Amino acid sequence: MNINESFAKFLHDFYEGSLKLEPLTATYAGDNRFNHIFPNYISAEFKKEAQTFYQNNLEKLAEFDKSSLNETEVTSYEVLKWECEIALEGMAFSRELTPIDQMWSINLTVGQLASGAAAQPFKTPQDYDNWLMRVDGYMAWCNTAIENMRKGMETGFVLPKVLIKKIIPQFVALSKGTVEEHLFYKPVNLIPADFSESDKLRIKSAYTKMVAEQIIPINKKLADFFENEYLAAGRDSHGFDAYSKGAEMYQHSIKKYTSTDLTADEIFELGLKEVERLRSEMEKVKAKIGFEGDLKSFFDFVRSNKQLMPFTEPQQIIDNYNEIHERMMPQLEKLFDKRPKSPFEVRRTEKFREASASAEYCLGSIDGTRPGVFYIPIPDATKHNVYSDEDLFLHEAIPGHHYQLSLQQENLNLPAFRKTLWYSAYGEGWALYCESLGEELGLYTDPYQYFGMLGAEMHRAIRLVVDPGLHTKGWTREKAIQYSIDNEAEPLETIESEIERYMANPGQALSYKIGQIRLLELRAYAEKELGAQFDVKKFHNMILEPGCIPLKVLENQVKQWVITSKTVTLA
Repeated sequence: MNINESFAKFLHDFYEGSLKLEPLTATYAGDNRFNHIFPNYISAEFKKEAQTFYQNNLEKLAEFDKSSLNETEVTSYEVLKWECEIALEGMAFSRELTPIDQMWSINLTVGQLASGAAAQPFKTPQDYDNWLMRVDGYMAWCNTAIENMRKGMETGFVLPKVLIKKIIPQFVALSKGTVEEHLFYKPVNLIPADFSESDKLRIKSAYTKMVAEQIIPINKKLADFFENEYLAAGRDSHGFDAYSKGAEMYQHSIKKYTSTDLTADEIFELGLKEVERLRSEMEKVKAKIGFEGDLKSFFDFVRSNKQLMPFTEPQQIIDNYNEIHERMMPQLEKLFDKRPKSPFEVRRTEKFREASASAEYCLGSIDGTRPGVFYIPIPDATKHNVYSDEDLFLHEAIPGHHYQLSLQQENLNLPAFRKTLWYSAYGEGWALYCESLGEELGLYTDPYQYFGMLGAEMHRAIRLVVDPGLHTKGWTREKAIQYSIDNEAEPLETIESEIERYMANPGQALSYKIGQIRLLELRAYAEKELGAQFDVKKFHNMILEPGCIPLKVLENQVKQWVITSKTVTLA
């Protein structure tokens, strides 16, 4: 395969520039060169710098003739073009005026990094010094956040009150207590034994000062701001349609997260159809179990069935997920002949954020020294319902996010910039597609676990209704919650947290089902076109090999793969 050296250098330069612009991306990839930097992502200066970066690279990209590029390079061309254009489009909106929410904002990421249990390394004295410098940058970000939110208050570009109320306790929790027990002090307890005594004393002193004089005061300042100033200015409405450019902002969010040109109305109608289809499937499970009553009553039964809540300790829940992994391992080789080298663990979500957190996967480092982690929030082990555990593991862990993200990182044929990219429709679509593989992997033999899979898919189908409902059709939080209660078996507190999640980050929740539907369509297309020549392992290889890419790019690749496969067969 011929390589265009000039184009390869351009991709390398783009990646290096992107890491300088977004150094946290480098940290999560295990690249430690920028671990001391925390840009003021929400400042006017940073926005101008980012705009210049993406515009310049878009112009440089246009100078290359695609006919001079090989197949992998053409994909990189299309991906980078999308990356620059979607970033530039997003800068037309003033999202920096609402920089903090209860689930997605960077202050929560900083809390994870500060714990010493995430991507920020604490293995050398320099690592400890790097974090102190990064905290200095975070302080500037926090103060700018308050300034930006005050600007938003002047124009009504503010968060809903209901979300503000969820944010306040997060800052309160980090604004009190002793220094030694504080989340940001935890790395001191991890100081390696081989550090010199002078380094140990210096680090302990510096971190004590950092927590006492920076972290606790800034969190108190933020808590006071949200409680005594911002809450009163918060809006009573719940969707983007409250903003003057709300429709345009939401359409951009749809494009960004689904990598399609679907409209809010098209997605809403698709969601209604999917909800009805899944209700029909759920009726079959209800009949198989022998439950008498309507589907809504069955939801209540599943939600409250104590036999499905067998655990008393968080470790039992972690052990259960590990057992699911062990049970499905013999079947994985039937569907996959490529598996990641990166290690994998199941962990409980950190206490400081688990009340508002969902289950999630965090990617390991490229060098394999930090494992991929499936985080599961366990605020109360006695209330953990197991009916969807198999499905959740397939999505968040294996073969879902862990396979896709780890293989992307480990693929030596991908240029560096594509190893850390994330397109939600592809990544979340893949994970939801993996949920449908449960029976092929020897799972879902218990009707409750199969119902859990249907419930999880229903959960994503509901999003196609409530997300555009909230942001384009005047739906209230309460109406969205009720629609969810009527159509799924999730506990009320989970449903409330999910609806508030959609309010905080419009469009993201659409990516799962849109991506899954497209992947299922592409597999059905390949199976039909190739007939007996279709090999599911080769299909999965072809889907995973390019890493995260926009859906339109993926569709073109599948069609080309089918054509190539037919040609090989005929030869």
